[in-house]
Amino acid sequence: MANAVTAEVETTSMTRVTVWNEYVHEQEHEAVADLYPDGIHGAIATALAERGFDTETATLQEPEHGLTEDVLAETDVLTWWGHAAHDQVDDEVVTRVKERVLDGMGLIVLHSGHYSKIFRELMGTTCSLKWREAAETERLWVVEPGHPIADGVDEYIELPETEMYGERFDIPAPETLVFNSWFEGGEVFRSGCCYRRGAGRIFYFRPGHETYPIYHNEAIQQVLANACEWAAAGDGPEPSFGNADPIEAIDESDERSVH
Repeated sequence: MANAVTAEVETTSMTRVTVWNEYVHEQEHEAVADLYPDGIHGAIATALAERGFDTETATLQEPEHGLTEDVLAETDVLTWWGHAAHDQVDDEVVTRVKERVLDGMGLIVLHSGHYSKIFRELMGTTCSLKWREAAETERLWVVEPGHPIADGVDEYIELPETEMYGERFDIPAPETLVFNSWFEGGEVFRSGCCYRRGAGRIFYFRPGHETYPIYHNEAIQQVLANACEWAAAGDGPEPSFGNADPIEAIDESDERSVH
């Protein structure tokens, strides 16, 4: 069963966010458990709940990884954190998530989730990159300040200790690039990438290495909240597909069709 997180402030948004985490490092490494005693998913879900979202959590170890058809049907936005167990995610669940994204569910892919089955499936590329774990400084520069995901964020976010991700990042060109990172070692990286697939909105956000307190940072929490608002399905008309009757009166007597 997914675990509900109750907001400590009055709820201002009915957007339902399911926070998914493979929940492996926290159970295997004391340093990660000390940073995230309730798991990375718990920290993210609590931060979003405090900002007015209706949040649930789900993990790899639950039946169907906590992402049953019923859970996904009620989810407006799914956040995804994975690292050590990408190959343990069942392909049937990946297909189920993909179908919901195409149908309009938002997807926020975090940090090493770039290698997740669902992100690679939706991008159609390897999603490979350079990396280095050296506790170096990162500056995430806002390169699209008018974008809703950047609301309330300063010109840049500085993280004193991070894992480096460097170009080339093998992804399709983002439809909108919101953040671009610089690292102390000299690399740069496209750290905030927006896409649309079908009716769904996707945001990849780079920060979040498990041994650093990234998700306790208020600026990072603000970006996650903004991203969930942006990615939530809207109330636009539902598209129709297939053979269509004409809106205006036309001559339909042509019999040359082979369909």
